Amino acid sequence: MTGGRVKRLDPILRPQGTFMLTYGDGVADIDIAALLAFHRAHGKLCTVTAVHPIGRFGAIQFTGDRVDRFAEKPQSGEGWINGGFFVMEPGVLDYLDGDDTILERAPMERLARDGQLMAYRHHGFWQCMDTIRDRQLLEGLWSSGRAPWRMWKD
Repeated sequence: MTGGRVKRLDPILRPQGTFMLTYGDGVADIDIAALLAFHRAHGKLCTVTAVHPIGRFGAIQFTGDRVDRFAEKPQSGEGWINGGFFVMEPGVLDYLDGDDTILERAPMERLARDGQLMAYRHHGFWQCMDTIRDRQLLEGLWSSGRAPWRMWKD
């Protein structure tokens, strides 16, 4: 479980202080320095990067049976979601019970309830890589030279 894996690193992470965490299945052009500055400025235990993904399907809004609005693959009908990039203080480790802990369930819910969870709203590129379709999209962007997350020089 995600929380259990982080809890196993407690002896390494706690003495180091602030740490960053990602799932490794998301690709983004997040300004890490800005994310870290945001985290340090609010003084809470945890910052989650919130993203507004492109919708997978078109969206239709109705009045009765009449279509009022049609948008193919809008930014998101779901709103903001967990983008999978975190900045955490060692105190977050106290919210993790052990191997069976799912980070995104009780620990994140308790951090929010305790006022210790803040969101860094990322307005740039973000894409998960959970499916073959996602992989093909990202590989196509890379091979075409239009990969927004490529922010380094060769």
